[in-house]
Amino acid sequence: MAFFSIIIPLYNKEIFIENTIQSVLDQTFQDFEIIVVNDGSTDKSDEKLLQFKDDRIHYFSKENEGASTARNYGIEKTTADFITFLDADDYWYPTFLETMFTIISKVPNQKVFSAAIEIDTSKKIIPAQYSISKSNNEFEVVNYFQASIKETVLCTSCAVFHKTVFEEAGNFDTRIKSGQDTDLWIRIGLIYDVVFSWKILARYVYDPKSLSKNTKLVREKMDFSKYEEIEKTNSDLKKFLDLNRFSLAIKSKIAGEKILYAKYSKPIDLKNLGLKKRTLLLLPAFGLIFLIKVKTVLANLGLGSSVFK
Repeated sequence: MAFFSIIIPLYNKEIFIENTIQSVLDQTFQDFEIIVVNDGSTDKSDEKLLQFKDDRIHYFSKENEGASTARNYGIEKTTADFITFLDADDYWYPTFLETMFTIISKVPNQKVFSAAIEIDTSKKIIPAQYSISKSNNEFEVVNYFQASIKETVLCTSCAVFHKTVFEEAGNFDTRIKSGQDTDLWIRIGLIYDVVFSWKILARYVYDPKSLSKNTKLVREKMDFSKYEEIEKTNSDLKKFLDLNRFSLAIKSKIAGEKILYAKYSKPIDLKNLGLKKRTLLLLPAFGLIFLIKVKTVLANLGLGSSVFK
């Protein structure tokens, strides 16, 4: 039995999948299995994948039902105690699995592990910014909500979970069309701490065709209503949710969705937002669009991050 099970959901990523698979095969730690779930691709993704001849690659093909269903399908096929995901357009640096294995060995009672990422915007590569106090330690054990004020410390392509995490927190919610990963991280964060390594071990590759970039899906984003009772007594969760509500409120305003804007903005405790964010909530859509264009240019030059940060 392998130490790691690696789940790769695959949908129309023919220009990325070879680099992604190769980044796994090039790992310095080699005790793994790869579970690729082709979610009804209509391009040459499967052809690119099947060029690899390695007994550790297990290939499954199914009709298109979305990334969450594909990841859940992959979880069912795993044999290892530790499960990790890698999106078909992202890739790992060679020591990702070795680093995770070392940290797991040092803190065997922990169940959730992650590392820093960098973001490839196609214009420039930018290290993610985290709201974590950096110590001299090899890794930090952090509260998910406190540590994810700037950038989530759990990235789908740079985290490892003991298989019992899914038994306790559940799998990806397939009813949510966009934001399923955030929903799962919330459920995990309510139960477990996260062991976070400062080493940049994965690169998130910006794909403009990605589902998460589709502004039309703002209606199908999660609404956080399932956490209304819990956030009343969990201030860390409340602040985290309010920051996410802020982002969705802004996106709703830009999309001209007035009802959704009210839905996301109304529950926000403004004390959880800085002055800049409170001001942005009041701006008209055309002003927000202009700011986004300006900040996108600056981010591509490495001079700033999202306008929503």
